[in-house]
Amino acid sequence: MKFNTKTIHGGQHHDPSTGAVMPPVFQTSTFAQTSPGKPIGDYVYSRSANPTRTALEAALASIENGAKGLAFSSGLAATDCLLRSFKAGDEIIAMDDLYGGTYRLFTKIYKDSGIKFHFVDMNDLDNFQSFINENTRLVWLETPTNPLMKLADIAAIAKITKAKNILLAVDNTFATPYLQNPLDLGADVVMHSATKYLSGHSDVVAGALIAKTAELGEQLLFQQFATGATLGPMDSFLVLRGIKTLHLRMQRHCENGEKVAEFLNNHPKVKTVYYPGLASHPYHEIAKKQMSGYGGMVSFDFASGKKEDSVDFLEKVRIFTLAESLGGVESLANHPALMTHASIPEDKRKEVGITDDLVRLSVGIEDIDDLIEDLEQALA
Repeated sequence: MKFNTKTIHGGQHHDPSTGAVMPPVFQTSTFAQTSPGKPIGDYVYSRSANPTRTALEAALASIENGAKGLAFSSGLAATDCLLRSFKAGDEIIAMDDLYGGTYRLFTKIYKDSGIKFHFVDMNDLDNFQSFINENTRLVWLETPTNPLMKLADIAAIAKITKAKNILLAVDNTFATPYLQNPLDLGADVVMHSATKYLSGHSDVVAGALIAKTAELGEQLLFQQFATGATLGPMDSFLVLRGIKTLHLRMQRHCENGEKVAEFLNNHPKVKTVYYPGLASHPYHEIAKKQMSGYGGMVSFDFASGKKEDSVDFLEKVRIFTLAESLGGVESLANHPALMTHASIPEDKRKEVGITDDLVRLSVGIEDIDDLIEDLEQALA
């Protein structure tokens, strides 16, 4: 199947008992057994498996071309499950620009675990390789990054990690499998905050891991089962419903994102626009190589460099909603330094380029003329 068909049919089957086209919401915690240890069907307890979640996990594996998909209660829960594969003395190399929650998880929750984290610029491959040693177990990429839209060359980094038997994980939340397929480029596991584009309607919090091999998938499945941060059946149904229109939504997100980026790039009050579809973007060539489009996430800062200008802009938008999160059908606007990335220390934010006047836009699927008009009046 091609991608547009896989979002609707990939890994999916009609309900065998009723013929229902969409899988029912199996709102149950447990399943009957005919004798101790002999369940009636394939299910025993919903933490280990639930038919609605199973349907979603099959769809996740299909759209990411993986062997095993797993659905979690949040993207951070999915990331935490992967980190439980490592122990004291292990080292992890991560990109220097990360979602604030990921940085907080790495540096706060795991700070006393004995796992050592390095945050590096993944576009300097020589510098990146200088951090690799016999204790390196994982390389964590986020590409494009949140909020500066930095990119990493997945295939080039995968070549290095494979030669050294190091696991490569990619946070594919911003790009989605519609635009980028990390497993096909050499990654071992993909993570999604399924709250965002996969769900697409700002009505659920969810996460996902997709493993390239069945062996890794089974290891992660056990860790998911043992720690319990699984996705409930109703939320699983909502994410599966969202995936079925992912290709259509992403087409419009990309179209609107490009036009918003172009508008901002030509506005006198805007200093820099961070969007991989612009030829001026420092990683535009990487985007052309490994992405089929450029997405709907756009960040920018002001020519004045003043935080007050960004706050004034965010208080004036009307169609763009000032809110956390991204990837929904509605357009959202965010101030990373004060909102999503406030957990990152100020000196670290400035070190990677997250300024106090930076604004991040999640461009939705509304009429583009209305979005541009909203931006014009808010910048006036």
